[in-house]
Amino acid sequence: MPLFSLAEIEGRIAILLLALLLDAVFGEPDWLWQRLPHPVVIFGKAIGKIDKVFNQRRFTGHTRRRLGVLGIASLVGISGSAGAGINAGLDFSGTYLMLLTGDYILLITQVIFPAILLAILLAGRSLDQHIRAVAIALATSIESARTAVGMIVGRSTDHLTNAEIIRAAIETGAENLSDGVFAPAIWFLIGGLPGLFIYKMTNTADSMIGYRNQRYLAFGWGAARLDDLLNYLPARLTGLMIALAGLCVTPRRGFQMAILVMCQDAGHHASPNAGWPESAMAGVIGIWLGGPRHYGNHYIQARRMNATGKEADLDDIYRSLRIMWLAIAGFALMLGFMLAYMLLRLL
Repeated sequence: MPLFSLAEIEGRIAILLLALLLDAVFGEPDWLWQRLPHPVVIFGKAIGKIDKVFNQRRFTGHTRRRLGVLGIASLVGISGSAGAGINAGLDFSGTYLMLLTGDYILLITQVIFPAILLAILLAGRSLDQHIRAVAIALATSIESARTAVGMIVGRSTDHLTNAEIIRAAIETGAENLSDGVFAPAIWFLIGGLPGLFIYKMTNTADSMIGYRNQRYLAFGWGAARLDDLLNYLPARLTGLMIALAGLCVTPRRGFQMAILVMCQDAGHHASPNAGWPESAMAGVIGIWLGGPRHYGNHYIQARRMNATGKEADLDDIYRSLRIMWLAIAGFALMLGFMLAYMLLRLL
């Protein structure tokens, strides 16, 4: 079947809508992952194996870069093939069992099971829980808040102030709204399960080996660049959806400020993609984000996004979560209208 056939796109939209609903309602089934390995854990083990075998000090930087590119290319090929294999297995088993039983096996195998698998790889509810945990901890003590935020950021948290903890939580929420929700959704729409698996493998690799430090600067170069490429469209879409969510939160200025701050500040972020959702969130809420921070022993003198905004406070974490869910709901509403339009054209 062609990649972008109308029937295939309709099916993917329906699956994605169901997956977004399942993720919002149920989130991560912890009881399941106590018994089975999470798909991302499997991806991580494969990446760790490649790292151990090919990222050795005896290789020159140039050689390690080439091996890193070869490694991520191999992992992308394997993950894409796994997604295609699952697709083929679902098509075959569903059709075969439907012929034998005459029931709704085809619906289960080709819609419900892929939706459950996609929901597992979406991170909307999980992201909400982790960000909310920072806000709850901050209301108790700054030490517990530093511990909570340390679980979701890569920067040093030992000496963060209240305001710095709040900004870190909001920035991480905005960035991971793109990485953990919109990007997997977009790549599922584009490439089905193979596209989803390729994205998640790449994003997991970037989070493990995509650092600009002595160990991974060369070896992780390929994974980091591919992740930048795959997140290019989702990051900008996330920024736009956050801006549209601003119409519901602050109708007069939220949308306009989000667009203005994105245009002014997104390109100054160290990441080619993270600046878009983060700057949009700063504009909608009316706070400034970014600024200087520590990563290990390195002090990063980063530029502020929405520099004229107010200092973030605890309530702004909850505002950012509301905006996050409004952005997801707006995206689902757009998908619903698209699906309805496609189906009506067939009548």
